[in-house]
Amino acid sequence: MKRVAVFASGSGTNAERITRYFENHLKVKIEIILSNRKDAYVLERAKTLNVPTKVFSREQLVKSPGVVDWLKNMKIDLVVLAGFLWLIPDNLLSAFPSGIVNIHPALLPKYGGENMYGAKVHQSVIDAGEKESGITIHFVDEIYDHGEVIFQARCSVSKNETHETLAKKIHELEHKHYPEVIEKLLIG
Repeated sequence: MKRVAVFASGSGTNAERITRYFENHLKVKIEIILSNRKDAYVLERAKTLNVPTKVFSREQLVKSPGVVDWLKNMKIDLVVLAGFLWLIPDNLLSAFPSGIVNIHPALLPKYGGENMYGAKVHQSVIDAGEKESGITIHFVDEIYDHGEVIFQARCSVSKNETHETLAKKIHELEHKHYPEVIEKLLIG
C-alpha cells in the first residue's frame, strides 16, 4: 500500500477530491491531511472523510524535525500539496527527494511564484490577454512553482472571462487530473 500525506492551507476542495478518489483504492491510501492553519476548512472536510489531521506551526515545519518525523513514522511515500501556501523547507525536501508534488492553477513557468495563487493567478492570466490557461502538476523544489513539470492540462480563456469563471474551469481540470497523476506516480 502506498501512503500519501496531503498538505492544504484553505478550503480543501482538491484534498477532498483526492481523498474520495482513493477511498476504496487497493494500492493507495490517504493517511493524513496536514494544515498550517487551525481554521482551514480542509480540516472539517477531513473529519467528514474520516481522515486523520494534524495542524502544525512554522517552527514544527522548518526549525524542528516535527513534521518530517510524523511523515517518516507513518511511512509516507508521497507528499501532495493541495492549496498549501508555504514554501517547502530544505528538511522536508531532503526527506522526500522527488516525493513532493504540487498543483498550480496556471501553465508554468508563467504566472507562478510567491504570492501567485487563486484569483491573483487567474486575474493575471486575463489581464495579460492570454488565450488559454490551465494547470501544472510538478515536483516541488526549493523555489515556488519551479520544479520539474509532470503534467499540464489546458483550457481556453474567453474574451468575457472573469477570474471567477476561469477559476471554475481550472478547478474542473484540477479535480479531474490531479488524482489520476498521483495514482500514476505511485503505481504506474
